[in-house]
Amino acid sequence: MKKNICFTAIFGLFLVILASCYTPSPIYGTWADNAGNKITFVDDGSYSATVLDSTNTKVFYSGTWVVNGNVLVFSKNNGTSINTEWDLRGSILYLDWTDDEANTKSLSLYHVSK
Repeated sequence: MKKNICFTAIFGLFLVILASCYTPSPIYGTWADNAGNKITFVDDGSYSATVLDSTNTKVFYSGTWVVNGNVLVFSKNNGTSINTEWDLRGSILYLDWTDDEANTKSLSLYHVSK
């Protein structure tokens, strides 16, 4: 009986320690601005984005994302990728988006949902 209680206590302590080590990324969720740009970061490493191009046409992107320090790497489903520095100030995410024609757009996106 004592062995079962001891094992349960040790296992419970292990779970608490393991759960306390996990730190979710602060950029999970949906970020958007009033112009129509929107990026949704999913905790499985995928994203979907709608970004206005140079002619103000909405272009849809999707793929995977990863954070490496202050660099955000978007791998697009078409095989290209974007490496951009990002900054989070309060509930505003700042980053530069490069489209498929190598045009760069600075985005200031507000956190609209988790």
